[in-house]
Amino acid sequence: MEDIIQEKISADHLLYVSLKYTKTCDVILNLLLRWRKMIKTSIEAILKHAKKKKKIKSIPTNPIGKIDKVEKLFKKDKNFLEVLEFYEMLRKIEDLRKERVGEFRKNVALKILYKGKEVNINLEQLKIYADKLEKFISTTKHFLLS
Repeated sequence: MEDIIQEKISADHLLYVSLKYTKTCDVILNLLLRWRKMIKTSIEAILKHAKKKKKIKSIPTNPIGKIDKVEKLFKKDKNFLEVLEFYEMLRKIEDLRKERVGEFRKNVALKILYKGKEVNINLEQLKIYADKLEKFISTTKHFLLS
């Protein structure tokens, strides 16, 4: 849990401090990569805890299998499933086509082409993701302490 919190603190700093002053797509990209690492760490911790509590028999070795197992554990939590869907995009972020819009300005945005759709990641969208991730972390924390 400590690693997850540490990643969150770093991500929050990128979102609320670095991005506020630099307004570049590189900061947005670094924030997304930080979130990816945080979600991955959470998934690993959830699976280890679920195996210890005998909620699952084994931990899959491939990332897709891990996501599927966690989806089954949290199938009733809509926010949790949305974060896992967001994580699937983050896993492929380096390979996706990206377009930088309005760098060094108030309306800086990173446009990403994902599954044939354009995902516009601007400051507003980042705040929405941050709120969802906040709920995701509290759900993870609750699960790990149960």
